[in-house]
Amino acid sequence: MTETIANETLTVDGLQSPTEIRIDRWGIPHIRAGSEADLFFTQGFNAARDRLWQIDLWRKRGLGLLSADFGPGYLAQDHAARHFLYQGRMAPEWASYAPDTEEICSAFAAGINAYLALCEAEPERLPPEFSVFGTAPSRWKPEDVVRIRSHALTRNGVSEILRANVMALAGADTDLLRTKIEPPVDLEVADGVVLADIPIAALRLFKLATAPVTFEPERLEATLDKAWDWVDVTDLGDVVRAVSEEGSNNWVVGGARTQTGRPILASDPHRAHAVPSLRYLVHLEAPGFNAIGTGEPTAPGVSLGHNGTTAFGLTIFGMDQEDVYVYETKPGEPDLYRHLDGWEAIRRVEEPFEVRGYAQQTLTLSYTRHGPVLHEDAEKRTVIALRSVWAFPGSAAYLGSLSAMRAGSVAEFGEALGAWGSPSVNHVCADTAGNTGWFTAGFTPMRDGWQGLLPVPGDGSHEWQGFLPADQLPRSINPEAGFVATANEMNLPTDRPADAPTIGHEWTEPSRAERIKAVLAADERHSVAAACALQTDVHSRPAQVICFVLAETLAGRSGLAGHQARAAALLDGWDHCLAAGSGAAALFEVWWMKHLRPALLARFADEKVRPLLLPGDVDTLLDLLSAPEASALHWTPIERDALLLATLEAGFADCLKRLGADPEDWAWGKLHQATFEHATSRVRASRGEAGAADWDVGPLPMGGSRSTVMHAGYRLGDFRVTAGASVRLVMDVGDWDNSVCINTPGQSGDPRSPHYADLAAGWSGGTYVPMLYSNALIEAQTVTRIRLLPASNRAAGGPAS
Repeated sequence: MTETIANETLTVDGLQSPTEIRIDRWGIPHIRAGSEADLFFTQGFNAARDRLWQIDLWRKRGLGLLSADFGPGYLAQDHAARHFLYQGRMAPEWASYAPDTEEICSAFAAGINAYLALCEAEPERLPPEFSVFGTAPSRWKPEDVVRIRSHALTRNGVSEILRANVMALAGADTDLLRTKIEPPVDLEVADGVVLADIPIAALRLFKLATAPVTFEPERLEATLDKAWDWVDVTDLGDVVRAVSEEGSNNWVVGGARTQTGRPILASDPHRAHAVPSLRYLVHLEAPGFNAIGTGEPTAPGVSLGHNGTTAFGLTIFGMDQEDVYVYETKPGEPDLYRHLDGWEAIRRVEEPFEVRGYAQQTLTLSYTRHGPVLHEDAEKRTVIALRSVWAFPGSAAYLGSLSAMRAGSVAEFGEALGAWGSPSVNHVCADTAGNTGWFTAGFTPMRDGWQGLLPVPGDGSHEWQGFLPADQLPRSINPEAGFVATANEMNLPTDRPADAPTIGHEWTEPSRAERIKAVLAADERHSVAAACALQTDVHSRPAQVICFVLAETLAGRSGLAGHQARAAALLDGWDHCLAAGSGAAALFEVWWMKHLRPALLARFADEKVRPLLLPGDVDTLLDLLSAPEASALHWTPIERDALLLATLEAGFADCLKRLGADPEDWAWGKLHQATFEHATSRVRASRGEAGAADWDVGPLPMGGSRSTVMHAGYRLGDFRVTAGASVRLVMDVGDWDNSVCINTPGQSGDPRSPHYADLAAGWSGGTYVPMLYSNALIEAQTVTRIRLLPASNRAAGGPAS
């Protein structure tokens, strides 16, 4: 390479021997150390170097410490977050993961703290966000890495409360418009539970505990008497959409179906978009261990990637890891709830909260034997609480990776997942011997005689009977098809006995999974390039189904005119791909999401229920259109056809307003754009600062939707892309330097870094960067080299920082 390498040498406390961070031209750090202790120390140091504002905010959000920095507007969120911290003993917690987890987390936290010490000595290193708010980062403890659970993805407590409300108002058939139940079951309300007594307000504490941190000027200026005004996350529809956006794709193809004879593994985890990204690519090398991939910058190790022998990727698996419990309280003594043949006291914990600008506040956290209290109603004598796997040792998100990432084969990888707790996932893996595998993993509560789809009594009649043994979860090695793919769809084996223990009944729509499997089945010579093309594929199954129904409707008609005729002509012959430059794609998505889908919900649900159903279950709605007479929600083809044409006309008129008078100029990417808004932009704008939006990234025109393999979920109000692939990886198993990846919008979280937004255009355009593994290629692409020396070097007269 011709560029001059930027070199820096720093002396830090906590290292045993020198380590090195080589940063390649795409911002990916390659860390080398002489021991694993020094490796994970340096990983923590580097995470702070590149993502200090992000990881400090993550820690304070998770531990309930925001109000100390940002004032009373954050007190309610702190109060909610502390309800969901792991509160058990640390010895069994550490023992639940890899044998050296405590040592790894101690080294990782020490590395973060070493960078904080460097910032204290050299304040100019602090990211600029701290100056915006007048705050400072805080020191980490090793247990901070594992005690915070509220960033993990578990289910289905929110859905249980929503289902209870829908059924109280309209019945179980109407709830299928919200989410399909697979395998299907007959829903039975448990004795003693009155669904109408379970309010939507019972969602508030959980929603607030798991919400991201936002910085509205009014919230930052809130006084203590307004602290409890800041408890609603968003309107109900947005909450349901946010939950349904989370997902991922992964697949592994065996060597018999690839061009090279080597397996290929692809993984692209989907989450809500943010700047910086939730994920961070990193290469970790020490004697006996050499892994590259991605995880979250707040945790050591990698959860997707490879270690030179085994490649691995994951998606969310629809395991049910939560239950809502309803309790009867004792007349005149609301702190006592019925359990078995007696009464048990709600556990009340007084917690101190520091609040910026005010005296310390003391708030109460409340728990039943099953978990945090979500809602209390003294008049109805009810208490509602949530039970989650989060309360159990071993359920820190992704920390099971500390064992799995060191597996030397597919078989070893499967064995390492025995203690994987959270989130519940589909793992795919492949090794250099040519083996491939699929393993589902996660703590699976065993329920005797009930399915976990509705709230149940907390009186002892509906207890968990431990967790399902890991080897009884679905898995396969070297599948006969030659490949396996998952995309959060219902993928329980078809031959699983009907009386087998419940795993889960709520899944993501199968559009992405069906497309991936169809493409792979037709591709007998899969390649890295083909995997990249599939990860960025924008074919829409809903578009294909609905346009087929529309064509059937139009086949028996003549004389369409006006907007209906123009809309039908635009969609005629369309390939059903939601390409950014496609006018037909723009028309379809506006029609489907803004007109047809709301009209279907309005047809089958009254206005009281409708907000609870958003955005609506894709398969249920497609079935209503494809086979109207077969649906339990009765209507006729004539009614269907009238609705189709009326909404198509409205959708076309809507596009005329949004995109102009000439459909030739329409393009989906003119509406559907990704903008990564920095957390401080609104605050800086409210202060009148010049360049307040300079740290925002975008807008970036995007193809796709929530139903395409290239997941690009968006807000209905303005079509702004809000969720999708946080990172994409495609790995050539055995020829590791042929692997590729992309993060978004960049690797660094510091707006001053050249790697803050340098990957955004490539990510939105569907291109990738090398995922370099060999030393020679890393050296050739290194642009920054940071050497860390132990403090003993300073004492011996070596170079200082």
